[in-house]
Parts: sequence; structure tokens; C-alpha cells
Amino acid sequence: MTAPLPRIAVIGTGGTISSLGASSLDVLDYPDFGQKLTCEALLDRFPETRRVAELMPVTFRQVGSTEIGPKDWVEIRALIHRIAHDEPAVDGFVIPHGTATLEETAFFLNLTLACAQPVVLVGAQRPASALGTDAGMNLVNSLRVAGSPEARGNGVLVVLNDEIHAARDVVKTSTYRLQTFRSVDFGALGHVDGDGVHFYRTPLRAHMPTTRFARMDLTLLPRVDIVYSYAGADGALVDAAVAAGARGIVSAGFAPGSPTPEQRAALERAARSGVAVVQCSRASGRVAPRRRLRETGIIAGEDLSPQKARILLMLTLCTTSEFGAIQEAFRSH
Repeated sequence: MTAPLPRIAVIGTGGTISSLGASSLDVLDYPDFGQKLTCEALLDRFPETRRVAELMPVTFRQVGSTEIGPKDWVEIRALIHRIAHDEPAVDGFVIPHGTATLEETAFFLNLTLACAQPVVLVGAQRPASALGTDAGMNLVNSLRVAGSPEARGNGVLVVLNDEIHAARDVVKTSTYRLQTFRSVDFGALGHVDGDGVHFYRTPLRAHMPTTRFARMDLTLLPRVDIVYSYAGADGALVDAAVAAGARGIVSAGFAPGSPTPEQRAALERAARSGVAVVQCSRASGRVAPRRRLRETGIIAGEDLSPQKARILLMLTLCTTSEFGAIQEAFRSH
């Protein structure tokens, strides 16, 4: 007897994976001039998806992921919690998503979900209509991972290009290449091959469903801005963020985590005024809590990318603005 297929809720948000271009060779203009399929239509386009899972399609959005932000993250989280409560037979969740902000949605959910089922985000680098599209295989692989017992306990996962990545570690590294999603410092968690799902490591930092944020009632997240460092940058953007009401600022500094002198002075002024400031690097690698940061009240961003540090800071500021507590959150998540 064959085992029953896992029941997977598929929450469509749009993105390249759901896009149709003007022709099979349109791999450039489809975001602006093409159309986006509903979740059900996307799954119908790739009938192989029904060979690996019992599907429960839910259309949440039909947009490019540049349109998805904190308000949508909160709504997706609530939707997953609602489905997990109302449909206890659901074995996992797959979220087709545009690749521009996929890593940010994934990390937010990784920190805030309270459900036990695996949650997998998936995207594509070529639209569903393109010659050689990766949409179909990425979808199939994400469903296989979401239905895999081994996926439980690994936090939110990202699946593209036959690779399984931890939401905390993965970043988009290339505009068009299929291998764009990489966990630069630590590598993939595993692979999806023709014979199944294979995990080789597990993430150790705090992740869903047992983080400090998983049971929080999240509605309005505080404003946190990112200020990028470049040669000769002054403090104008830091001052502008403070004037705009930012409760936190993430500095995307030079490696290993240093802004220009003018930016540094502005960031230290912001920290003295009560704005939470996190120092990250615009490159990969860890920013350690070294002496200068400690003595000026600036939080070390560890190895998080600036965009992920922003998310963790937003969530942490919902409960505390105390320096030590925020630094501990960066150490443990």
C-alpha cells in the first residue's frame, strides 16, 4: 500500500514564480508588463505538484515581493496560525513568494510563528511561462520538504535550486542566476534529490515555534531604518531617520562593522537620544560586541544581514529598549 500524500497548505503571494510574460523568452519585462497567476492557477500549471502532496491552495496576494512588507508579514503569520488551528490535518505550509524580499518574510516568520508544522518559502528566478523556468521543480521540491517529517524542528525553510536553506542564514546574492539563494557563511541545510529530501545539518539559533516572539500579539511594528555606509558618507541619513521617528537604526557599515566618522558621530548621537542602534556589516560575516560598540551603547549585529537585523530589532523593540536585552536577543537569535 502507498502512503497517503501529505496535506500542504499553499499560500500564494505572487512573485516571479507565479508570473506569465509576453513570451517564453520574456525573462526581463514580465514584472512590469506581465500577469500573475492565482495560487490555484499556478498549481494547475504544474500538475506534478499533485503527485507529491494533497494541495490546499490559498491566494493571499498576487504582487511582486517589493510590495510585501511588515503589514503583510503580520497578516501571513495570522493566516498560518488560523489554518493550523482550523485544519489540524495540515502537515505543512508552502509560500510561493517573490525573491526580492523572500528572505525577509522568511526570517520574520522564523521568529514569530507558533505552529509546529514545517513552513517553506519558495520562489523562482524565471517566470512560470519562461523557457527553462525553475518554477515547477522549485514548487515540487518545496512541497516535498514541507511534507517531510525531517523538516520539523528546523524553523522556517527556503527551498530553491534543489537546496534547503535556513531562513536565518539565506540571502539573495544574484539578480538573475538560478543559484542566487546562498547561506554564505554556513551553507545549505540539505538538498532535494530525485530520491527524496536529505538534511545534513540543523540550525541552532532560536527559531519557530519556541522563540520569545512566537506567542506575542503583533499588530503594529516600530519603525526601524537601515543606513548604508559608503566612502565619504555623512550623517544626514542617520539624522533623517531620527527625525522621521525611527525607534531603531541599523548601520550597514564597512566590514567588520564600522561606519564613516561622520556616520559614527550621528549614530552615537542617536543612541544617546534613546534610539536603538545596531551595527552590521554591508559584507557577510560577524560583527562582534567589541569595546567601542559597548562603550557607545551600540548593539553588535552578529552575523545577521542588515535587512534581517532590522526585523529582529523591530520585534525586540516591541518588548524592550534596554541595551543589554537587545544585545542578548542578537546573540541568541
